Order: sequence, then C-alpha cells, then structure tokens
Amino acid sequence: MSSRKKVLITGITGMVGSHLADLLIKETDWIIYGMCRWRSPLNNVQHLLKLANSNTRLHFIYGDLCDALSINKVIKETKPDYVYHLAAQSYPQTSFYMSDITMDTNTNGTLRLLEAIKENNLIKKTLIHICSSSEVFGKVPKNMLPINEKCGYHPASPYAISKVGTDLFAKYYHEAYGLKVLTTRMFTHTGPRRGDVFAESSFAKQIALIEAGFSRPIIKVGNLESLRTFADVRDAVNAYYLLLTKNPKSGEFYNIGGEFTCKVGEMLKFLINLSNKKNEIKILKDKKRMRPIDADLQIPDTSKFKKKYKWKPKYSFEQTMTDLLNYWREEIKKNGSQLDR
Repeated sequence: MSSRKKVLITGITGMVGSHLADLLIKETDWIIYGMCRWRSPLNNVQHLLKLANSNTRLHFIYGDLCDALSINKVIKETKPDYVYHLAAQSYPQTSFYMSDITMDTNTNGTLRLLEAIKENNLIKKTLIHICSSSEVFGKVPKNMLPINEKCGYHPASPYAISKVGTDLFAKYYHEAYGLKVLTTRMFTHTGPRRGDVFAESSFAKQIALIEAGFSRPIIKVGNLESLRTFADVRDAVNAYYLLLTKNPKSGEFYNIGGEFTCKVGEMLKFLINLSNKKNEIKILKDKKRMRPIDADLQIPDTSKFKKKYKWKPKYSFEQTMTDLLNYWREEIKKNGSQLDR
C-alpha cells in the first residue's frame, strides 16, 4: 500500500482548482483526486489530461455536491488525507436568478461533504479546507475597514448567504464532531482561467474580442465605483497549500487577499490602456450587470493569515491583469467569437 498522501480537490476544473492542481503536481508527490461533474468543461485542465490518462498520480472522479450518494462514494473511494473544497456555484450575479441551486450546491453541498467525511470515519485523518468567501461580509460600513475575521455577516446576494451557510457548517462540524476544518474567506482573486461572468474577466474578454474584430469597440459595464482589493489566483492557491501543510490549527478562519486596492473603474482603465484599441473603446453601462445590492467595500485585513503562515503575495496587480488579458487573447485566437456576457 502506498504511503503517499492523497488529496481531494472538489471543483478541480474551475480556475482555482486547476491552478491548485498545477501547484500540487509541482510541489508534492501526492496522489491527486479531482472531483468534477461528468459535464464539467475541461478547458482549464486540458494541459493535465495526459497526466490523468496515464492513471498514475492524477485521477478525475465524478461527483456532484447536490447528490449525497455521489459525495459519499467519492470520500469512501479516495479516503483523502487532505480535502480542498473549492467547488461551488460561485457567481454572485447568477445567484440572483438561480438562488435555489446556489443554496443547495454551496450550503447543502458543504454539509453533504462534511457529513460524508464524518460517516466514513475520517475525523482524525483528514484535514479539510472549506473555501468560503469575502462575500459573507457583504455591505460593510467604512469604519469597519479593513475587514478582519471578527467582522459580522451582512450578505448582499443569495451567493453570499449560501457562503454564510458554508461558514457555519464548517464551524459546526469542527465544534460538534471534531473534524479538522480550516476556513478561508478569500477576497477578489483573478488571473488566467477566470470565468467570464466576473467583472475583470468580462472586461478582458470584451477587449480581446474588440482587438480580434469580433465586437464593436464598446465595453459593457456594471458598477464601476465598487472598491476591490485584487489578488492573483496563483498567490491564492499557494496560500491554500500552506494552510493545510504548515502547522494547521483546526477550527480557524482566515481572511486572505491581495495588497492592491482600487475602484472597478480604475481596474477597467488599466486593462483598456493595455490594448492597441484603447483610443477607440467606449464604455456603456448595462443595467443587467448591476446587482440589486452590491458589496462595494471589499478591502481585507489579512494580518492574521500573514502572521501565522509568513505568506505574502508575489504577483503584482499589473502582472495579474496583463496575464488575464493575454489569456483571453489566446482563448479567442484558438476558439473565435465568444458569447456576449
């Protein structure tokens, strides 16, 4: 029997999950199980499929957070030493239209996962990272900035409410049953492979479409006044790796985020200035891109995590945004026109 550690990544086909897989392949000899739905797009892990097909250290395993039987089967078959629970319906804007599936996937899905770990007698064995979100803090008054771990919940979307439930189930299963759970509230993080429903990725995609001649030189936007502190996804997954491997303390909650803060409009201006079409591009406000309530002051206090783990972001805002735009340029070069969203 192999003595190598085993890790389960839920949501391996997402932006964060795929980058975490890249890091673990490089930094460890762990056997990696990536949970995904049978219909999950594989474009983010295309570069990993050869390794997965070799059936050596990377394995894709089917499961769905809305299906308790599948989750139990995944845990029973893998018996992981580490779990990175990243899978979610992660789009706040979408949650206004699909609140039911958002709650079931995020809140009840976390419940199903933790219950499966408990029921398979892995309480003492498995270290669990529950990926919550800075959205749980929601509408924060200016006098509460920067946001630390003691800030109260004021969720501003069904997605944020679902992540409050995720937070609470993590706390409950640690306190009630002794599961080795650590929870993070990650603030805005982006970079290559970012979904196009998020503001900065939508902007980058629209710019790349304009440059390629697929779109008129108009960028559709929502609220440009929101303040965001930006982090790079590659810094985020490095933080997650440290979280479970560097003297982890079960039951803790950590805020994690970047160091560069600006308005969404300033971020858009930076992206536009990277384009050879910058003098032609116009901005158009789109009501469909506005939230009923906006968590508009997302500025983290990350001192607790930094002090514990000696972690510091490596990627600058400029590098992150440049890499994001170049990612979309390559995607459009390969695949042509994209859905306007």
